[in-house]
Amino acid sequence: MRVTRDEPPQAAAPSRQPRKSSFLKEAVIILVSALVLSWVIKSFFVQAFFIPSASMEDTLVEGDRVLVSKMVPGLFDVHRGDVVVFKDPGTWLRGTQQPERTALQQGVSDVMTFVGLLPQDSGEHLIKRVVAVGGDEVACCDAEGRVTVNGQSVDEPYLKPGVEPSVLEFEQIVPDGSLWVMGDNRSNSTDSRYNAASPGGGFVPLDNVVGTAFVKVWPLDRAGWLRNPGETFEDVPAP
Repeated sequence: MRVTRDEPPQAAAPSRQPRKSSFLKEAVIILVSALVLSWVIKSFFVQAFFIPSASMEDTLVEGDRVLVSKMVPGLFDVHRGDVVVFKDPGTWLRGTQQPERTALQQGVSDVMTFVGLLPQDSGEHLIKRVVAVGGDEVACCDAEGRVTVNGQSVDEPYLKPGVEPSVLEFEQIVPDGSLWVMGDNRSNSTDSRYNAASPGGGFVPLDNVVGTAFVKVWPLDRAGWLRNPGETFEDVPAP
């Protein structure tokens, strides 16, 4: 007589479907949260920008990526010497050629830029250095060819070597709530000096300022802080 053992019933293999579904849900939540956080940071605190031209050499060169603090203006004031990103106040970018893209490339780029994962291109923005603020009288040139602000001659250490402060003479009083901006590469910068005929007369309204550039992040061999040369303007009297 053969004796057989009762085999315990085998437990059913656990389904992997719920685990996979839970993983996908967590991944989606993490991705959406990251995109929302990136958008919030870009909208209210810091935004990346791409340098499209040589107008700010040697401080910034074409292809550099910078981070811009959007707490200026707002929580903090704009000062002489700041490097600011601003929306075109008139027709400063007229005739600028933008790179051609397919509809798909443009759409992806717009979305990635919107959430802050790509730097803003130069479509409607410029980057220059603040030389004078509202109420200042800015002029060029003194007997040594330097820019003056409120009658004080200014030695500008950030100018591209070999470039004159300005080959164009000018004398302007900056309206309240506006800025006078110039590129560090004065020989290759269509800035406030050359936009007197544009809407706004070459001045940049504070409302157009996106923020101040405070650090270069790319390429890595050029990474570094962008500091305000406060000593350059420390002897400039109040307007």
